[in-house]
Amino acid sequence: MVKNSERPFNQPVSGFVTPRFGGIATFMRLPHVPLDQADGIDIGLVGIPWDAGTTNRPGPRHGPRQLRDNSAMVRRMHQVSRISPYDIANCADLGDCPVNPADVQDGLERIATWFKALTAKGIRPLVGGGDHLCSLPVLRAVAEKRPVGMIHFDAHTDLYDEYFGGFRYTHGTPFRRAIEEGLLDPRRVVQIGIRGSMYDAEDVNFAEKAGVRIIRIEEAMAKGPETVMAEARRIVGDSPVYVSFDIDMLDPVYAPGTGTPEIGGFTTFQAQQMLRALRGLHIVGGDVVEVSPPFDASGLTAYAGATMMFEILCPMAEDVAKRR
Repeated sequence: MVKNSERPFNQPVSGFVTPRFGGIATFMRLPHVPLDQADGIDIGLVGIPWDAGTTNRPGPRHGPRQLRDNSAMVRRMHQVSRISPYDIANCADLGDCPVNPADVQDGLERIATWFKALTAKGIRPLVGGGDHLCSLPVLRAVAEKRPVGMIHFDAHTDLYDEYFGGFRYTHGTPFRRAIEEGLLDPRRVVQIGIRGSMYDAEDVNFAEKAGVRIIRIEEAMAKGPETVMAEARRIVGDSPVYVSFDIDMLDPVYAPGTGTPEIGGFTTFQAQQMLRALRGLHIVGGDVVEVSPPFDASGLTAYAGATMMFEILCPMAEDVAKRR
């Protein structure tokens, strides 16, 4: 453990002590701490093994296990910022939250209840999903007292109203519901990387009316990561922000193991450049979702996902330390 002036911080298992292919898999090789014992934890890494909102290729319910396994490849210090998040914030793997794979509404309630218990302890969640509907119950906890802003990396807006003639809770609708429920301030929401053919313009029309800023892939590629993130930072400002990263924002050549791949996406390096620009924001929670191991024969999609979790963890930990 590493100590600051107040308390010891959890540390990941060193690859120089136990090889990275050994030991029991946890997120970033951190200690597993059950939620009821998680007093003093600043950032909780949590799995949501749930894909009841999936309407295309299934499998993200298996994502947390694969993300944990591949996160063993992530070392303790960021190569650019030199941040070692475990030295400035107390982090732990809090395990998987309760889910119900047979009932969408009950599943949403179980997840939200568990995360409300997490946030009541002052813990900021960093989630490995799960499909993108997982973000909704997490936001119900994180934004229970006030709406938050969001930087959303994705190929899809997830702002549709319904699927299949009235079904309103799918991985294509979570942020429509979150705005309606007052969890997200739409004027502080930016969506980056949107692309692909469309059913219609209903989601985009809703975004324009509500004040959501959509940066389509064509605009993002023309402007570049630095300019895109400068605008994103202006939009979300200094108030609390949630970061949601759908692995399908990456081009499927880098992340084939996902439910709804779209060609013409970002490289892994472009994604890292954008996530590194989160430094200095007040990040109160985040997720990496839609990793589907059944379609990820090489495991590289999950490795990309685990790496993106680390990229989000570093500025989260820095913000924790700044506000301590």
